[in-house]
Amino acid sequence: MKTYVAILRGINVSGKNKIKMDALKSSFSSLGFNQVQTYIQSGNVVFRYQEASSDNLEELINKQIRNDFGFEVPVLVLEEKELANIVKNNPLAGDENREAQFLHVTFLKEHPANVNNEKITAHVKAGEQFAISDGAIYLYCPHGYGKTKLNNNFFESQLKVSATTRNWKTTLKLLEMANEADA
Repeated sequence: MKTYVAILRGINVSGKNKIKMDALKSSFSSLGFNQVQTYIQSGNVVFRYQEASSDNLEELINKQIRNDFGFEVPVLVLEEKELANIVKNNPLAGDENREAQFLHVTFLKEHPANVNNEKITAHVKAGEQFAISDGAIYLYCPHGYGKTKLNNNFFESQLKVSATTRNWKTTLKLLEMANEADA
């Protein structure tokens, strides 16, 4: 058995794509997933399952959500060790001059083929920072994520990859939950 983290994009946002967490947990359990746990209302699920590819799990989950709730939701699945590497490699974390509440991670479905740093940098406001790695974009948005142009839609448009963003606190909590499930 392996521990996985599923991150759903666009549920329970502005009254759209509503899913209660108990119902989401049941939906995941019906797929044969074990130790299913959800975290907050934005579609974060930790579960254990036999070894499988992230693509296969994403397809299974997407199909189940469509069957159970009647709408499509982009799903990104990470193995616990992938999430651990993303957390460990955050170049913007751990700097006492940066407040953790303004740190975010945009998780990428795949490594972008083309990254035009100049074009992205043109949208950076004073104090904002970003760093792109294999599976994630690390963001520091001191004016608030809701006010930055470096949001999920922007990066999907610029990089031509599917993505979903979580704040640093949520990212750390998901890793903590995955570690506990793995123990």
